[in-house]
Amino acid sequence: MTWMVTGGAGYIGAHVVRALQDAGMPAVVLDSLATGHRSFVPEAVPFIEADINDTEAVRAALVEHRVTGVIHVAGFKYAGVSVQQPLHTYRVNVTGTASLLEAMQSAGVERMVFSSSAATYGTPDVDLVTEGTATAPESPYGESKLIGEWLLANQGRAAGLRHTSLRYFNVVGSGDVGLPDTSPHNLFPLVFDALVAGRTPRIYGDDYPTDDGTCVRDYIHVADLALAHVAAARRLQAGEPVEPVYNLGSGQGTSVRQIMDTAAAVTGIDFTPEVHDRRPGDPARIVADGALAARDLDWRMRHSLEEMVASAWAARQAWEAASSASR
Repeated sequence: MTWMVTGGAGYIGAHVVRALQDAGMPAVVLDSLATGHRSFVPEAVPFIEADINDTEAVRAALVEHRVTGVIHVAGFKYAGVSVQQPLHTYRVNVTGTASLLEAMQSAGVERMVFSSSAATYGTPDVDLVTEGTATAPESPYGESKLIGEWLLANQGRAAGLRHTSLRYFNVVGSGDVGLPDTSPHNLFPLVFDALVAGRTPRIYGDDYPTDDGTCVRDYIHVADLALAHVAAARRLQAGEPVEPVYNLGSGQGTSVRQIMDTAAAVTGIDFTPEVHDRRPGDPARIVADGALAARDLDWRMRHSLEEMVASAWAARQAWEAASSASR
């Protein structure tokens, strides 16, 4: 039973591949390397460099490697940038998912775990987001992920696809020192980039109705996230029932100021973050209830905030050291 991980050369996908390996589940990676890194793919794992919009290349890879299920992580994941690049976002996330589903149907592959997002909820008006909370995406990215869920549901009705979608909240940390988050848009890399460059990290708004006035978000460790993908794949593989959607969140939330304080403690670089005006559209609090995933996918928070920041910092330092050595 071989699982293909699309986007398996990226930050999240590479962690999923390692979790599959640890579980004794054969994996194959398909990635265009548009944002991924070939070095993230283990030597023992077959790698196909291809775009998910190349339906025939994907179909051929599925057949050649006798793939029985797909964990679909590939995508354009930058919500803010998607507002400026809606057509690109839809081409990768919507057209690409349709292309992948077409290839799967042609190859007789009937199982999918889909990488969805908390962005499908937009700005919820509840303190704790459940799977029943109304979806109201506010960016092309969030819309594209919701459409992806619809595509899976429709393909399930039309062709018998067995599927589930995992709605991530804020993914951080590293489960392997060789797998840093290299995104130019995520909070942890932005904070580390500023500190390494001698700049002061920024907080946008400290007058929100939260305990310390800064936004509260739901941060989850990428290694915990990867384990949830494996659990979902196993349930699909065993023919066990799954929900169409699962939230992967902590149920608690952490403020931006708490992140900054922890970053200062972990890195040993003392700083007081600059406070700037709020950014339009930033909600005060988004925290998810992960009870359904806890019930079905052994979802739980296995890492503290300090461990999340420390693992991310260690991976960042190792990446910088390796990059310097190769120059």
